[in-house]
Amino acid sequence: MNPADRHPTAWEHPPTRRAWGKQLAMNVAALVAWIASWFALLAVYTVFLGPGFVILVVPFLMYSFYRAFLQLFVISAVFRMRRVLRVYPWQLSHEIQYGLTERADVVGRQFGWFEFPNPARREESLPMVFGRHWGVGWWSRRMAPRAASELKAQISEIWFAGDPRFIGVLAAPASGRAAPRRLRFLHQQTGSDGGRRGLADWGATAEDIERGRRAGVVPARP
Repeated sequence: MNPADRHPTAWEHPPTRRAWGKQLAMNVAALVAWIASWFALLAVYTVFLGPGFVILVVPFLMYSFYRAFLQLFVISAVFRMRRVLRVYPWQLSHEIQYGLTERADVVGRQFGWFEFPNPARREESLPMVFGRHWGVGWWSRRMAPRAASELKAQISEIWFAGDPRFIGVLAAPASGRAAPRRLRFLHQQTGSDGGRRGLADWGATAEDIERGRRAGVVPARP
């Protein structure tokens, strides 16, 4: 059963809230772990080691600091996903096109793309990309052209909440296909973000744009 049939927004779907909460908890735990490892390593160096080990300790201290700093951005993205989930319903998509190659029509960094139909013109497909590399390893292993068939089967049906002309949240089905997992952001980077096409060219109405703004999108060009 399509969860969108019973819930006006993805956030009103209880398994979605649980999946989001689990993802937030895991990322907060990772932040705490990296901060703790930085202080633990500094304490070991100060108490048990000496200046002769600085060349070995400093790289690990820098890496721990970098990972903790990066984790702050990941947690921020988790809260941005909640904003999208509170506005848009889930849609189940089957056998959609995706890839890891860089597309010429996409502006900026990209780490894989999915195509979704334009809500205003279903015959037109719009690419949305992973704009960041954080945590997309699970997806890229299944999107790879040479991925095993059993891996590709895990993304033959995906959950999507959002508007392909703006922004969205992607998820894979959990066991039993009744709940989402592996929530990730997708961005539209061929239109208003890239400056090549305006939203009106994709049939976006004032209501669509306002809905996107409630989800956290600030279109560059109407």
